[in-house]
Amino acid sequence: MTTNAKASTPIDPEEPTDVTLGVLDNIIGFRIRRIQNHLSRSFRARLDRDELRPGVFSALALIAANPGLSQKTLSREVGFDKATIVAILDNMERQGWTERRRSSTDRRRHLLFVTPAGAAALQEMTVLARENEAHINAALTKDEQATLQSLLDKVYKICFVDLST
Repeated sequence: MTTNAKASTPIDPEEPTDVTLGVLDNIIGFRIRRIQNHLSRSFRARLDRDELRPGVFSALALIAANPGLSQKTLSREVGFDKATIVAILDNMERQGWTERRRSSTDRRRHLLFVTPAGAAALQEMTVLARENEAHINAALTKDEQATLQSLLDKVYKICFVDLST
């Protein structure tokens, strides 16, 4: 068995490498999820620690970039349900990476903040995330990278509008 360097997935030489997608050919969600599955799997292998997961990385990064972010907004932005976000936040608080503070204007809301330990963990995970995607960025020009980011953001906004109506 050989390994495909691009996907870091073992390839059986007897298996076809060009699989026809059939009805999935025009399904955007399948294409995005397929990429996300491969990137998450390789990122998780790089992290190599149970408490460091792609969802934790995303949540921690968004909280660091938006001090005082609400749990509801975090849930919406990462695309996790409220129960999953609560579990992620509980885990990050146990690690000493984040803290929840009650809003002074609405006691029902929790505002989220990254601790110095969380900032250090985020820095470590960011290096690994960039390493994980380096081969993709190397294969794309700067213009292609910008176009891809722009198109993904556009698709997200379209999905978010559809989901919120």
